[in-house]
Amino acid sequence: MRPNYATSKPICVLVADSIRMRRQLVLAAFRRHPEFRVAACEMDVDEISAAVAQSRVDVTLISGHPNRATAGLAAIRRIHLSHPHIAHVLMLENPDRDSVVNAFRCGVQGLFCLSNHPFRLLCRCVQAVHQGQIWINDEHLRYLIDTVTQVPSLRVVNAHGLHLLTPREEQVVALVADGLSNREVARELHLSEHTIKKYLFRIFEKIGISSRVELVLYAVNRGDSCQAEWIPSGTD
Repeated sequence: MRPNYATSKPICVLVADSIRMRRQLVLAAFRRHPEFRVAACEMDVDEISAAVAQSRVDVTLISGHPNRATAGLAAIRRIHLSHPHIAHVLMLENPDRDSVVNAFRCGVQGLFCLSNHPFRLLCRCVQAVHQGQIWINDEHLRYLIDTVTQVPSLRVVNAHGLHLLTPREEQVVALVADGLSNREVARELHLSEHTIKKYLFRIFEKIGISSRVELVLYAVNRGDSCQAEWIPSGTD
């Protein structure tokens, strides 16, 4: 049964895009659908915040243009903190792992590539995030799952507060401090046991110690745990 748009409450969408022509095209397309009420503004943090403050907004549709990606994420983060009820869709062209993870960390509920999908699918995306759902494809979901399952690091500093180890070495320290054996550390990081031994040898040299016990004591006294991060294979 088709919804009765005369009585149902329209979804208020704010379109923010630095490219004027694309902004106007998206605006015109939404206005042909009575289930949406749409406004538009420039891709600017202050303009987006002002638009949200001045009128009701249910969903923001923000363009992640490569030259303005930081501005888009900054706007989403600010609005997400001050207006948590507003859902956010970020339009990105072929986002990589870091772009996907950063977008969801900033409060995005949906990722959409307008050049790869028809406008009717964008309408469904907006409706889905407005209902509290997440709009993401399988590849991007894998990026998020991989990030969640990454090993946390333990930042090790010297007496002057300077970092002594590479990100991968910090992961090895975190796992050793948790009591894992070389074989278990290797399994956790998908590396060989021989590689873990080499990492430990380098860590011992950098810190000036000679045993795992000393490493654990050093990490407890001068370590600072941090969030899990993705470290590509082969990274030192």
